[in-house]
Formats: sequence, C-alpha cells, structure tokens
Amino acid sequence: MLSYIARRILYMIVMIILVSFVSFLIIELPPGDYLTIKLQQLQALGDRSAQLRIAEYRARYKLDQPLLMRYWNWATNFIKGDFGESFQYERPVKEIIGQRALMSVLLALSSITIVWCLAIPVGVYSATHQYSLGDQVVTTISFLGLGMPGFLLALLILFFAMMVLKVEVGGLFSREFADAPWSWARVVDLLKHLWIPALISSVTGTAGLVRIMRGNLLETLGQPFVEAARARGLKGSKVTWKHAVRVAINPLIVILTSEALPSIVAGDALVATVLNLPTVGPLFVSALTSQDMFLAGTILVFIVLMTMIGTLIGDLMLAALDPRIRLD
Repeated sequence: MLSYIARRILYMIVMIILVSFVSFLIIELPPGDYLTIKLQQLQALGDRSAQLRIAEYRARYKLDQPLLMRYWNWATNFIKGDFGESFQYERPVKEIIGQRALMSVLLALSSITIVWCLAIPVGVYSATHQYSLGDQVVTTISFLGLGMPGFLLALLILFFAMMVLKVEVGGLFSREFADAPWSWARVVDLLKHLWIPALISSVTGTAGLVRIMRGNLLETLGQPFVEAARARGLKGSKVTWKHAVRVAINPLIVILTSEALPSIVAGDALVATVLNLPTVGPLFVSALTSQDMFLAGTILVFIVLMTMIGTLIGDLMLAALDPRIRLD
C-alpha cells in the first residue's frame, strides 16, 4: 500500500508540472498579452505616457523574457509559496485567491451535503420500488434535473425572485454586510443567502447520482450474495442497506472524491457568475479571458492538484470499504 501511494504521489508531481506548463502555453496562444490589451485601453483614453507605463509593467512582471524563462521563474516561486502577481488586480495572487477561498469552500461543502443527503436515499427508494409511481416520479424529476443546466435554473430563480417576490437573491450577503467585518450578524446573513446557490448547484449532481445509485443497486440486488442474505432470514431493509448499498455505492465514492475536491476550488463558474457569487470560479474565468496568466495558472494548478488528491483518496476509500479491491 505504501509503495502504491508513493507511486501515485510521483505521478501527481509529474502531472502537475505538465499541466502547469501546458496551461501557461495555452494562455500565451492568443496574440499579445494582458498588457497589450491594457496599452490599447490607455491609448484610447488619450494617455500619452501609456507606452512608458506598460514598459515598466513588462519589466516588473518579466514579460520581456521568453516563455520558458517566465514559466521557470513562476514555477520556482510557486514551490516557495509565491504565486506571482495578478496583472488585472495588481495584487499578489495568493491574496486574491485567499479572499474568495472561504466562500468557495462553504458553497462546495453545502452543495455536496445536499447532494449526498438526497441522492442516496432517493436512489435506494427508486431501486427498491422499481416501476412504482414513486419510481416514475423520481425518474422524471431526475431527467429534468439532468437536462436543465445550472446557470439556466439560476436565471429562472433570479427572474422569479425579482419579478414575483420582489427580492434579490444574488450574492452571498446583503448590501449592508457585503464589505462589513465578520460578526455573528454577518454569519447569519450568509446562511440566509447560502442555501439558494447551494441548492441550485446541487440539482444536476443530485439527479445524476440518483440515476447512478438506482442502476447500480438494481444490479446488486440480483447478485447471489444478496439472495443468500435473504435466504438466511435477514430483514429486507438490512439486506438492502448493509449488504447491497455497501457495494452499489462504490461509483458514488469515486464521483465524490474526484469531483468534490475540485469543486471546492472552482465550483460551478457559470452559476457563480449568474448569481454574482464571490467565489474562485468567476475569478478563474475572468483571468482566462484577460490572459492574467499567473492568476489563471495558479487556479488551474490547484484544480488539477485537488482532482488528483481526490482520486487517490477515492482509491484508498474503495480499498478500505470493498475487500475485493486490492491496490498492490
């Protein structure tokens, strides 16, 4: 087991290096860079000293050096904990991401909690009551949830809240608490707003997991070990939850660990943009569109890192829960 973990960590290091370099290269593919766009904006405003200011910025951010040199400088500083400076915000990347990381974590954990509290029992009910009226209702709602994009649902809820209820549901804070220091009143205001984006973000995930849980459990309920448990006189609920669900839940563990951790970093960027949420997702999209390479590259590296850590945790959890799985 230790040798397996060591190999996976080695693969993770190699993958992070490759992904960081490729992301740096892709961000550089469009003509020009962030400062080229900035220069055009300043010149359009009639700023005659714009050229000199941009030249100073290029020297400060080392944009006058070749791509490989810029990547090497950023990568070596990244290992030391210095992620560079954002061109757009003119502030350290670490500081910008840190301001939004807490909100991203809270929103992701809320969404994951809703998804798992709903998907597993609903999926089990749908499988154990196959073709019943309840199963048909669950199936219909699941397909609707899978077919409706999260950002469209967010737009519909915004429209309904503003036009019918005459209330604002965007953001995670009311206007008086948006820039206020942390207090108990601000925490309460956050909880009042947090459930709406968490519910929207969990709709598609819940629908997908319900279908996966239903299909896997139906297949598992027909296995010989389940029939043997029933033949021993065990209760139907005990057979389902203690024996069948334990095996059928394996794919859900993989999905949880491989998707939940990356969502903590980026989340659903489109939903966050529509609802005006102060999370990392919209920041990542903005950095990509503006070619803010240090900010975009740092977020992308953390997304990949969380994905690989999640898959490793998922493999270890599967090996611990299912005796049929061996990693060595």
